[in-house]
Amino acid sequence: MYRSLHEGWTVTALGDDDTLRDVPATVPGCVHTDLLAAGLIEDPYRDDNEVRLGWIGRTHWRYTTEVQWQPEGFDRVDLVCDGLDTIAAVTVNGHRVGETANMHRRYRFDVTPHLRPGPNELVVDFTAPYEYAEAQAEKLGARPGPYDEPYAFIRKMACNFGWDWGPTLVTAGIWRPIGLHSWSGTRIAEVRPHSRRDGADVVVVVEHAGAGAAVEVSAAVGGVRAEGRIAAGRTEATLRVDVPDARLWWPRGHGEQYLYDLSVTAADDVWTGRVGLRDVELDPDAFRLVVNGEPVFVRGFNWIPDDTFPARTGPARLSERFGQAVDAGANMLRVWGGGVYESDAFYARADELGLLIWQDFPFACAAYPEEEPFAAEVEAEARDNIARLMGHPSLVLWCGNNENIWGHQQWGWAGELDGRSWGAGFYYDLLPRLVAELDPGRPYWPGTPYSGDPDRDVLDPATGTIHIWTVWGERDWTHYADYTPRFVAEFGFQGPPAYATLRAAVSDDPLTPDSPGVRHHQKAADGDAKLLSGLGEHLPRPETFDDWHYWTQLNQARAMAFGVRRFRALMPYCMGTVVWQLNDCWPVTSWAAVDGGGRRKPLWYALRRAYAPRLLTFHEDGVAAVNDTAEPWTGTLTLTLRDLDGTVMSSSSRPVTVAPRTVTLVPAGLAGGAAQLLEATFDGARDVRFFAEDPRVPFPPAAFDAQVTDVPGGHEVRITARTMLRDLALFPDRLHPSATVDDQLVTLLPGESVVFAVRAEVALDPAALVAHPVLRCVNEARS
Repeated sequence: MYRSLHEGWTVTALGDDDTLRDVPATVPGCVHTDLLAAGLIEDPYRDDNEVRLGWIGRTHWRYTTEVQWQPEGFDRVDLVCDGLDTIAAVTVNGHRVGETANMHRRYRFDVTPHLRPGPNELVVDFTAPYEYAEAQAEKLGARPGPYDEPYAFIRKMACNFGWDWGPTLVTAGIWRPIGLHSWSGTRIAEVRPHSRRDGADVVVVVEHAGAGAAVEVSAAVGGVRAEGRIAAGRTEATLRVDVPDARLWWPRGHGEQYLYDLSVTAADDVWTGRVGLRDVELDPDAFRLVVNGEPVFVRGFNWIPDDTFPARTGPARLSERFGQAVDAGANMLRVWGGGVYESDAFYARADELGLLIWQDFPFACAAYPEEEPFAAEVEAEARDNIARLMGHPSLVLWCGNNENIWGHQQWGWAGELDGRSWGAGFYYDLLPRLVAELDPGRPYWPGTPYSGDPDRDVLDPATGTIHIWTVWGERDWTHYADYTPRFVAEFGFQGPPAYATLRAAVSDDPLTPDSPGVRHHQKAADGDAKLLSGLGEHLPRPETFDDWHYWTQLNQARAMAFGVRRFRALMPYCMGTVVWQLNDCWPVTSWAAVDGGGRRKPLWYALRRAYAPRLLTFHEDGVAAVNDTAEPWTGTLTLTLRDLDGTVMSSSSRPVTVAPRTVTLVPAGLAGGAAQLLEATFDGARDVRFFAEDPRVPFPPAAFDAQVTDVPGGHEVRITARTMLRDLALFPDRLHPSATVDDQLVTLLPGESVVFAVRAEVALDPAALVAHPVLRCVNEARS
C-alpha cells in the first residue's frame, strides 16, 4: 500500500532570519517556488531579479511535515523518496533514517522502527548546494569547464548553476513524489523488460521483508504468460515471453506505436506497465540508428529542462511541448546531459507518439571527478535510471556525456588537469559496463561529439556525431554548406523570444535591443553582438526594436532551415540532424524553437517545412527531392525562372520518381540576376531561390489586399499579394498574449494568397492584425 506525503509541509531557512520560518511549502517543489508563492521573493524570471537570489543556494533549508500513522499489520514501512535535491538528511521523530547526495536517483528508507501511532514528525534537512560542492572542489582539486560554477562536484542538475541560455538559480527541495510504502513478505523491487521483435525477456528483482523464501513469479504480455521461480536466498529471475504474430512498435513515420500491457507478479505483489516490442541497433561508423531492421533518418530536437524548477513541468506541459515537437515533424528528442533524467510521464508520452529518445547521462561541459563519493553515486544513479527507463521502447540510445570528450581533447583541459580525473572512467568503462549488464539490447555511445575512437578527432565528420558551433560562434550560416557529416547531434542559431514572452518578462520602457532587461535575458557570451553580426549581408541592419526583433528571428529561422535542408539532402550518407534546441527553461534570447513562454518562434515554422517527410530543396548544383516515407514520390519537377513581378523568363519540366527513404538530385541551371528568382515545384512542394541577398534584391514595396474574417475562437486573415511578398509573417501575440497563428514566413508571388488562422482568447483589432508591426515582410512598405 502506497500513501503519498504531499500535504502539510513547511520550509524554514536554518539561520537567523525569522521571516523565513515555517513558510508553507508545496511538495513536489523547491525552495524558490515556495518563497515565490509566499510573496517572499520577486519572480526570478522577471527583469534581473535572478541576481538577487543567489543567497538561496548558499542557505541550509529544512522541510517539515506531520504524518498521521497507525499500525496496519504490515511487515515493513518504507519512506520512498523519488527525488531529493540534493544533499539531504532525513529524520523521522528525531531518528536519522537516511542521507542523500544525488538529485538524480531514488531512495527508499526503512522507517518501521521509528513510526509511532498518531502524529509523526518527518524532517528533511538540505545542505546548501554551494557549500557542499565548493568543499568537494577544495578537497579534490579544480576541474576545467566553461562556467565558473562548481556543478561538476555535486550530482545535481548542472544547468541550475546557469548556462548560456539559463539563469543561475540553485535549488533545494523535495522535487519529486515522496510517500510511505507499507508491505509484507515479498515486494517487486525492479522490473527490467528487454524488448524483442517477438516478445520480451523480463528480469524480475524482488526484496524480502524477512527470510528470503522461494517465490513464484510470472510475466504476461499480449495474452502470453511465462512463469518461474526465484529460489530461496535469491532475488532475481528472468522470464522469457514469446508473443506470436507480435505487433511491433515503430518510430514516428515508420509504422504504428503499438504498446502491450505487461503484468508481473511475485507472490502477492503485482507490477504493471506497458512495453513496445522492437529492436534497435546502432551502426557506429555511419552513426545510423536501425529500428526493426529499418534505418531511421533522425529529425530531432535537443531537449533541456522545460523549467528551471522541474517540478513545475507536469504532464499537461509535457503534452503541449511534445505536440509542438511532433507538429514540427520531429521523430526524436535528445535529453541533454546538463539536465535531468526526465519523469516517467515524459518517456511514456514519447512511447505513445513514436518519438525516439536519446538519453544523455547527466554530465555536461566539464571535467568530472571520478573519486569518491562520486564514483559510487554515479554507479547508483545509473543503475537506478537504466532500470527505471529501459522498458520504454522510445528510448533508443544511452550517451555518456555532452561535450566532455571534446573538452578534454581540444579545449586545453588535459593540461589544466595535470593528471587529475576528468570522467573518462565513467564514459569508457563504468557506464557502458552497466548498460551491457542491465540493458544489453540498447546501444551505448561514450559521448557527443564523438567519432567512435578516443584517439580520433571528435569532430571528424566521417564517423560518429558532430556538433557544429562554428556557425553562430564564428562563421556565417552559409558555412553549413561546407559540412558533409554523418550525424549532427547539435547545431543552432539564436533568436529572441516572442514579443509577448519578452514583454511579460521585462519591464523596460521602452524595450530596446540593449535595454537592461532585454540584455539580462541574453546569457550567451557576446550574444547580442553575434545576433547583429549574424545578419551579415542577409538582411538589413535594424534601426528599431521592431526591426531587430523581426530580422533576428527571421535570420534564425533561415539559418537553421538552411542547415537542416542541406543535411537531409545528404541522406543516406548523413542520417540525422538534432537541432539545438526545442525548448527553453525561462524567457530568454536563445537557440530554442519554442520560447520560455511556450510560444512558437518563426524558427519553429521554418523547421516544420524543413522537417516535412517529403522535402523539395535547392542543393548544391541542383534540386534535391527528399522522400522520407515508405511510398514512392512521383510527379513532374518544374523549374521556372521569373522576374520579381512574376513574369516567366524560362521554364523546364521533367518527370521524377523518388524511391522510398531516398533522395533524388536533379541537376539544374541555377544562374540568374538580382531581380530574378528560380522557383522549383514538385507534386505540391515548392522551393524558391533568389540570386542575391535581400538588401541587394530590388523588391517592390509590398502591396497586398487583406481581409480579416471573424471565426469561432479567433480570426482568419487572408492576404492576397499584388506584388511579391518575401517571408510574410504575422505576430498576433503583439495584440494579446494568448494569440497564436498557424503559419509564418510565407513567400507569395503576385496573385497568390495565403490564409492565416489566428486563435485568441479575445477579439483582436482587424486593422491592427494587418498593420505594422504585427504583419511583416522583408519588402514591406512603410507609411
